[in-house]
Amino acid sequence: MKKIKLALIGNSISQSRAPHLHEMMGKIYNIDIAYDLKDPSTNTREAFESTLESLRAEGYTGCNVTFPFKSVALESVTYSDSAVTEVGATNTLYFADGSVCATNTDYTGFCKGYCSRRGAKPAGEVLMLGAGGVGRAVAMGLFKVGATKLYIYDLHADAATNLALRVNGAGYDAVVVSAEEIPTISQRVNGVVNCSPVGHYSTPGTPLDTSLFGPQDWAFDAVYTPLDTEFMCAASAAGLELVSGFDLFFYQGLDAFEMFTGVKPDPERVFKPFVKAFEIHSKLLNIS
Repeated sequence: MKKIKLALIGNSISQSRAPHLHEMMGKIYNIDIAYDLKDPSTNTREAFESTLESLRAEGYTGCNVTFPFKSVALESVTYSDSAVTEVGATNTLYFADGSVCATNTDYTGFCKGYCSRRGAKPAGEVLMLGAGGVGRAVAMGLFKVGATKLYIYDLHADAATNLALRVNGAGYDAVVVSAEEIPTISQRVNGVVNCSPVGHYSTPGTPLDTSLFGPQDWAFDAVYTPLDTEFMCAASAAGLELVSGFDLFFYQGLDAFEMFTGVKPDPERVFKPFVKAFEIHSKLLNIS
């Protein structure tokens, strides 16, 4: 049986489901996978590079990268693919022939997760709440699934401005909006996207006044712990189609697995045993 060592580098990752997903796919495809969690002692570039070099020296095949290292990781990369160039960050590194290669499966995972829920329906005009975290990948992914304009709001105006500049620099259309503009803009967009941490178990609540749901077609919440966030519940009650952060997590994991192993996993073969084994449930998303 082929053996592969993988890891996740980031902060506050003890509850990550990534090891479970990759190790389960390994069992399905007869690959012995060990997936470790690596939380560097500091958030510096030097600490990240030291962790990365340790993985390479110890024979790891690659690693996933999460907060706060998705941008700084690029400084350690030999080769980046088009997804990384588009997003300006990486969440997946693999080692080959002495090189560190980078891709961004948050980007591809969002696109695949969106299409798994909405098919070929275009995203249209979208209001994005939160420009940090996975926001870069989602923003660029939106235009791959038919977004025509992106309205970006963040509590930190600089974050929204920087993301809008990147989106516009890629040839798309994005504008920064203020909190005061949200009630009006939310009523004329096709989709509403939450890329803020609001709604997580540790930061409960909703980033949008739930009375504003209704005229839109769809909603996405990057938060998936819990799956049925207040944001998602309100969107569903208003009749919107839903795309979940769990969809992004699942498909980015499948894409990363293919990068690491060369095996393209079948989503249907992985999804049911994974949600069953780890008791993942959502009435809104019909996951049981």
